[in-house]
Amino acid sequence: MNWLLLFVPAAIGVEAFAPERHLLVFVTSSLAILPLAGWMGRATEELAEHLGEGVGGLLNATFGNAAELIISLVALRAGLYDVVKASIAGSIIGNILLVLGAAMLAGGMRHAEQHFNPAGARSQATMLTLAAIGLVLPAAFQSVSGTTAAGLGQLSVAISVVLLLAYLLSLAYALVTHRALFVGSSAPQESAGKGSVSRAVAILAAATVAIAWMSEIMVGAIEPTALELGLSNVFVGVFLVAILGNAAEHATAVTAALKDRMDLALSIALGSSVQVALFVAPILVFASLVLGPGPMNLAFPAGLVLTVLLSVLIAGQVAGDGRSDWLKGAQLLAVYLILAITFFLLPSAVPHG
Repeated sequence: MNWLLLFVPAAIGVEAFAPERHLLVFVTSSLAILPLAGWMGRATEELAEHLGEGVGGLLNATFGNAAELIISLVALRAGLYDVVKASIAGSIIGNILLVLGAAMLAGGMRHAEQHFNPAGARSQATMLTLAAIGLVLPAAFQSVSGTTAAGLGQLSVAISVVLLLAYLLSLAYALVTHRALFVGSSAPQESAGKGSVSRAVAILAAATVAIAWMSEIMVGAIEPTALELGLSNVFVGVFLVAILGNAAEHATAVTAALKDRMDLALSIALGSSVQVALFVAPILVFASLVLGPGPMNLAFPAGLVLTVLLSVLIAGQVAGDGRSDWLKGAQLLAVYLILAITFFLLPSAVPHG
């Protein structure tokens, strides 16, 4: 996708000389993010080769979600809270259904059956269930008791603290006390020189800065583009913004599955969802206290809550037996397509929150 790097100067030029052409600004900046996310994915995959699949999956999820976090922070500063919430939910849904589904489908087309450590996968699925509970309760209390905005804000901050603590505990579990569950079948390559590692780190840093710039341009065009195309901000956040934010994970997870490294593919897909729910969402709540026009709560619209719950339920089913094939991937992608059609045709079914 390196030729798509041409859209980086194109996006800068359109923003500078034709800012009123919102659709063109959105398209060029979105396409510019894709190759940058791809470079980020390749750099993290290189680091994974040298550090092991557990640490490599964590690094890929972290730097892959850097794009998601940057885009969300820019949208947060612009007061687009519905887009931010939709992108959080869309990232969780996209990683479970789209990224993991594409990885299982691609890997299954090359290998009849692939295997992964079910204990580690179930651990990630359980963390997703915990995250879903944290995201469901604010919306439930808002709908049942009519909680005030101030009360929702306090509840969201308190839940965010708990989610962050749970995320830190999950890191200790995966990287220290039960690291063997997440090592995978491919051992780290000890022959890596400092040059290759430092080069990968430099690429990650440069790609992060460039994605931040392109995200600033893209977010500014979201609302007028959605209006021009007749799309809801929720659809744009759940599918368009989330897919762009997950481009790095998508590319690396599929590549890992093709190489029969399903432990790494699962670590990237499920680990990224866990990180979005337990780290990115709480960080955005805290950031809204400083950057946004007001505090952002965790009371997601009912439609988004339902889709997250269904996706988490499917993750538990997929992670249970330690095996995957192309049919499982096709099933996950089918669910994602059903959700996309529903959000596109019935935007009013998912009210802004």
